[in-house]
Amino acid sequence: MKDKIHPKVSKVIFKDISCDFAFLGESTVESKETMQWEDGKTYPVLKVEISSASHPFFTGKQRVMDMEGRIDRFKKKYAKK
Repeated sequence: MKDKIHPKVSKVIFKDISCDFAFLGESTVESKETMQWEDGKTYPVLKVEISSASHPFFTGKQRVMDMEGRIDRFKKKYAKK
């Protein structure tokens, strides 16, 4: 690989602000905020709005937005009268 063309990848803490959940991962994004992790080291923090701890698919608290299916709505809309 060529030198000096790839962004620097470093460990960061992703913090879900909606449910106070955090996990350690890697990213090329830099942050000025820092936080101490469970291993005693300090890492930059990236705040995210949604993660696996707060997403409805993973939590099982999924809302039913649409009772009718797409096909049923299509047939209803374009049915011959």
